[in-house]
Amino acid sequence: MTLENILFDSVRQNTPEYIKNLSVIDLENKNEFVFRLKKEHLREYDEKLNPEGLNLNAWLKNYEKEARVSTAGIRGPQNVLWCQDSRFPINLFGILLSTYAKALVAKEKYPSSKILKLAGREVRYNSDKFLELIARVQAGQGIETLTPFERKTIPIWLASFLAFKLDLYGGEYITSSHGISVKNATKDLNNQGSQYLPEESMAFVGKLKEIFSIVEEKGYYDIKIASDSDKLINDEFMKSINDGIDLYVEYLKSGVASDKNLNLIKTLKNKIVVECVGGSAYRTLSKITQKLGIFDKFDWLDTEEDSFFHSIGKVMKNGELYDYSVDATVMAKDDSGKEIFPVIETMNYKERLKNYPLSTVVLITDPDNDRLTVCQIESKNAIRKLEKLGINYSELDGDRILCVYSANQSFLLIMDYWLQSLKNEGKLNNHPRFIIKTTASSKAWDEWAKANGVKSVNVPVGFKEIASVIKKVEKQIKDNPSKSVVVTDVYGNDIDLGINPRLIFAGEESGGMIIGPEELIESKGGRKALAMREKSAAEAILVSSALAKVLENHSELLSDHLNKIFEDNKIISKFDVRVDISYYNETEPNIEKLMAAKKEGEEKRTKNDLFFLTLAIAKFENKISVDDVREIFKSTFPELNFDNLTDIKFTGDGTYLDFTDKFIEIRPSGTDAKTKGYGGGENKADLIKFASVLGNYSGDKNSKYIALISEDYYNSSKKKSIEIYDGFSSKDEDRTEFQIPDYLKTLGLRE
Repeated sequence: MTLENILFDSVRQNTPEYIKNLSVIDLENKNEFVFRLKKEHLREYDEKLNPEGLNLNAWLKNYEKEARVSTAGIRGPQNVLWCQDSRFPINLFGILLSTYAKALVAKEKYPSSKILKLAGREVRYNSDKFLELIARVQAGQGIETLTPFERKTIPIWLASFLAFKLDLYGGEYITSSHGISVKNATKDLNNQGSQYLPEESMAFVGKLKEIFSIVEEKGYYDIKIASDSDKLINDEFMKSINDGIDLYVEYLKSGVASDKNLNLIKTLKNKIVVECVGGSAYRTLSKITQKLGIFDKFDWLDTEEDSFFHSIGKVMKNGELYDYSVDATVMAKDDSGKEIFPVIETMNYKERLKNYPLSTVVLITDPDNDRLTVCQIESKNAIRKLEKLGINYSELDGDRILCVYSANQSFLLIMDYWLQSLKNEGKLNNHPRFIIKTTASSKAWDEWAKANGVKSVNVPVGFKEIASVIKKVEKQIKDNPSKSVVVTDVYGNDIDLGINPRLIFAGEESGGMIIGPEELIESKGGRKALAMREKSAAEAILVSSALAKVLENHSELLSDHLNKIFEDNKIISKFDVRVDISYYNETEPNIEKLMAAKKEGEEKRTKNDLFFLTLAIAKFENKISVDDVREIFKSTFPELNFDNLTDIKFTGDGTYLDFTDKFIEIRPSGTDAKTKGYGGGENKADLIKFASVLGNYSGDKNSKYIALISEDYYNSSKKKSIEIYDGFSSKDEDRTEFQIPDYLKTLGLRE
């Protein structure tokens, strides 16, 4: 029996008959129909007392909770076989209601304008159904939806790019990025192509509460579902622009796909292997590389679209199916205690890479193609060198290993390559340069930036935070083109980026990045941008491939070049670690057990978070000193040394501990029962120990803690942190109202 069939069998066994028989939203009916939301639907199911119960009140409560953080869209597990199962956070009813609420908000904001949105998806279970329902609900409200031709898959970065380039009101994209197969999500894209910030998402929650109140009072609420062939569901326009690929290639040519880089890639001797986990990335990447004339320089793996992601990341563990996700950088320990890459172990690379020569570069992307992991085949003789550099590896065969670079390492290679390219082409001094990074990303990036006269801006985790800073920079350039741009980072530091600056690189340690082109990007309606709003593995693949050719010319390996960057820039923080703590098994098929385990895990996560967060807020408000924090930590963690702790900071979504020789960040997941411990510095073993001990801590307060921090202050720290974050987020924010253009003039679209 295949692993996918094991998943399906467990789902069948754990799905009640009343769920299997639900047909409240009948997508088989391609004609227009009305969905009547009843009071009974809001209550729990009871076979006798409320056989129509869907417990949508509980769904809305969870939706509101997610919307308040919305780190990467409203996401969660789903029933992969019966998507009307409202016991799961992601379900057809939730998609219908949230889409309808967003439509009402849009119509209230632009009551007399043509509203145009895009809907896209990758390959996850039920994504095609969700896309259809989104388009039909929007059409029912008079909103025109552009979909890829024949509603096929496109990457998240292409949906984001088109939202900006075509001056759309926004878009919906269905994905859960590199998350496990049974998860899904809707990422709301605004008119910039970036994800909605929490305060924007809360407007949808408010509208849903209004609707539920009407249902409670009146007993029902009717929502029109348009015909599947409604004229407002438009895939012909996307067909006419080749699903946006031609426009995106034009954009790439203004940046990473320069003539120089393309010529480098065209002369590669060794092919680069591109792993398309889930298969959906291949559909677009293959067309882009063909248009750029470099398709034959790549060998493509897993090109067939598969919602189970070719079993990648899936194993049987203690008799149960376990999913490590498709994040190739995840590390775990095998039965002998040896560290392994469990996701890569499921990719069968010992067989699939056996005929590739040493130095072959392998690029691994995810289903929505926004993240990239860079790997290279080396000899086992290199192990000692790799350990000195902090580069992890997976064994292949004989004397060969696969070096697996963290995004912290590979992106340092990329940003350095881009800087050197600008320097070699005589463009570097045309503008002041800066990078944007998340606080959890490598401290080496900050060190490298300082060594090269590049400003570094730190923001909370999440690409929407990066996009927010980019928009703040653009506003200042537009309003005062002859004046220095000054932005505030999440620590409260004002950073002078200079006059008319350009973005060299923006990224995060989880594998997402973009590069800013020299010339501002212009939309069809005349809006201008420094860089795109979503991370793009397409950009990362192109610049990585050009770098690979430069190193090929010098017979130099990525590891040797990384070492050279460390030495040339006097990098101290060479090592980076990430410890992922999950408090439950996300693949548990029984929804009651899953949600109970998640709730228990969330309590553990929150207790861990509040322990550190409260100290950071108290230090921020000068209620305690660093010496006080040091004493609390020494008594709580006697196995760790805090003598050189210099500061504790709130990062917008976590707590950052600054030492003279390292940093440690403890960050709770905003949407799941998980904690992440990050570390960067000069001693890897020390980093792992700190991140593991602090990340796994129970959160119990000792006598020193209690003596310095009152219970009231402890209980109010989360609210205080939200207020501090809101202040950072809103400072210098561009509040210019989006003006819907005349789409007949800009796109040739008629009413």
